[in-house]
Amino acid sequence: MPTDPTLAAAELAVANAVLWLRLIVEVTGAAVIAAGILATALTFFAGLRGSRGNPHGDLFGATRLCFARYLALALELQLGADILSTAVAPSWDQIGKLGAIAVIRTALNYFLKKELSEERPHAHVE
Repeated sequence: MPTDPTLAAAELAVANAVLWLRLIVEVTGAAVIAAGILATALTFFAGLRGSRGNPHGDLFGATRLCFARYLALALELQLGADILSTAVAPSWDQIGKLGAIAVIRTALNYFLKKELSEERPHAHVE
C-alpha cells in the first residue's frame, strides 16, 4: 500500500474506475443476451408464420444460429469483465478463478463459433 496520500488516492480512483467499467461490461453482456432472446423469438415466430406449408424447414437451425451469434458476443463481454476484475492488485485466488473461468468461457466460445461456422452453409437464405 502506498504511503503517499496522493498516490493512494490515485490508486483508489483507478480501482473504482475499473470496478465501474467492469459493471458496465457485465451489464452490456446481459443486455446482449436479452437482445438475443428477443431477436431469436422474433426470428422463430416470423419463421413459423412464413413456413406454414413446410413446418419441418430449417426454422430451428435459423433460430439457433440467430441466438448463437448473440451468445458468442455476450461470452466475449463476460470474459472481458472477468479480466477487468483481476486488473487491479489481484490475489492468487482471483487469478486462479479467472484462469478457470477463461478456459471454460473460451471453450464454450470455441464450440459455439464452430457450430456457427457449420450452420452458416446450411442456413436457408430467402
